[in-house]
Amino acid sequence: MTTTITATEKRRAAPTSIPEVSNRVPLAQAAANSFTMAYRGLLKIKHKPEQLFDVTVQPILFTALFAYIFGGAIGGSVHDYLPVLIPGILVQTVVLTSVVTGTQLREDMDKGVFDRFKSLPVARISALAGALLADMVRYVIATVLTIVVGVAIGYRPEGGVVGVVAAGLVIVICSFAISWIWALVGVTGKSAAGVQGISMMIMFPLTFMSGAFALVSTMPGWMQGLNHVNPVYYMVNACRGLMNGAGFGGDLAWSLIGAVVVIAIFAPLTVKAYMRRA
Repeated sequence: MTTTITATEKRRAAPTSIPEVSNRVPLAQAAANSFTMAYRGLLKIKHKPEQLFDVTVQPILFTALFAYIFGGAIGGSVHDYLPVLIPGILVQTVVLTSVVTGTQLREDMDKGVFDRFKSLPVARISALAGALLADMVRYVIATVLTIVVGVAIGYRPEGGVVGVVAAGLVIVICSFAISWIWALVGVTGKSAAGVQGISMMIMFPLTFMSGAFALVSTMPGWMQGLNHVNPVYYMVNACRGLMNGAGFGGDLAWSLIGAVVVIAIFAPLTVKAYMRRA
């Protein structure tokens, strides 16, 4: 009897194994969480369709205004101006759309959305990655709509379907890279209005002086010199060459190299700032 009681007490006293707890999230789960957050971003657009005004109304409005108001003065005629204008409008529309990334991130952080995400068993980086992925859908919408409007008013790209698709891919890739810059501004900024103001103050001069609406050769010499360090300038030239049949050139190479460099620099900085503040 005594032996039985002793054996029972030993079994009760035996230490139980405690499962190991880790804060690390597997890469596959982090990717799945990021796509889920991207789907959340798309649902926000579904419930607030006015968020698409900048990628739907703006391309139609800008293309029509610039073509019919400035076409005769700059290009001699609307038809002759379209090969210059449409690639420029395409770059301007999509690049300015990337500004929304930082603004919406700042709004979510101000509303405490990321505080709720921290309580969920998901990868912390997924909210940031999901926002960037969702915005790529906006870039595609802006690209397609701008090209459709251009074709509707008479633009016939000599580069054909291949040139147009290649130009669209270049713009989406470069805009995704630029969105990392504005994501960093959004994470570190103090307000959504401030983030938007800073972004627009930088992007508008870069876009208008890049040759998007008028050839750089017609600009003052000092402005032509500044364009050699203007990333939007290379994007405009690359897209213009692809869409108008000039093919692949140095501007395309510089655009893609610049996109890789921007991502390599600003992605780690953004992630570090986000992980510290989120």
